[in-house]
Amino acid sequence: MNVIQKVEHWGDAHHAKWLDVVRIVLGLIIFSKGIALISDTGQQQELLLKNSVFGFSEMIASLAIHIIAFAHLVGGILITIGLVTRFAVVIQIPILVCAILFVNISNGFSALNSELWLSLIVLCLLVLFWVIGSGPFSVDHQIRRRH
Repeated sequence: MNVIQKVEHWGDAHHAKWLDVVRIVLGLIIFSKGIALISDTGQQQELLLKNSVFGFSEMIASLAIHIIAFAHLVGGILITIGLVTRFAVVIQIPILVCAILFVNISNGFSALNSELWLSLIVLCLLVLFWVIGSGPFSVDHQIRRRH
């Protein structure tokens, strides 16, 4: 057994049922962020262009926002229902790290920046569910139980 398989096995064996409620709420938060990105792409594009260390053009910034929104929408649904949860979480982690480093910190690293704190909490929960998996109230668990 390699390290990843050991971590997955430990996470599957030590998963509290109340954590499934946290996983569902996390998925809904990520899904709602995807909806927010799609509903106001102009403001998000402006924010990305203003804070960009990569020198994005408008077209690339727009494409990045649409890709991130799609990842949030699909990942949020997958995390909420507990289907391929670890994969969905791994896709979300780099997005959150970039959001924390390039967007939230540039807005000010203070106790008043609620978006930063939400991003940090979501990132910590993503790492947690990467380790412990989806839990007993998930599609993954139902599929494993049938086989």
